[in-house]
Amino acid sequence: MVSKLIIENIRDLYEVKAVVLTQHFLDKIEIRNIKLADIKVAIMNGEIIEQYPDDYPHPSCLVLGFSDSKPIHIVIGNSGDMLWLITAYIPNIDKWEDDNKTRKVVS
Repeated sequence: MVSKLIIENIRDLYEVKAVVLTQHFLDKIEIRNIKLADIKVAIMNGEIIEQYPDDYPHPSCLVLGFSDSKPIHIVIGNSGDMLWLITAYIPNIDKWEDDNKTRKVVS
């Protein structure tokens, strides 16, 4: 089982289409007007900004990538041989610092 996820492994699995698009993911990207092409570009140029090794049923991570200069966060689970795309969204400026990597501290 995978614990700490590595962006190169995520890219490799994405390239060979070892990907499960959850219904939640598909619903959310449609509502948020994010295209699958944007997701691919963001994964291929992105970086892991948070790790969730204890997520169930698979360890997951938060990837920050850009498509057309637009930041996109993608939550991705990894079962070792498959990626599970869980959700994707445009980072909210009320919740994220300008770098789109750092969560704002809520007082």
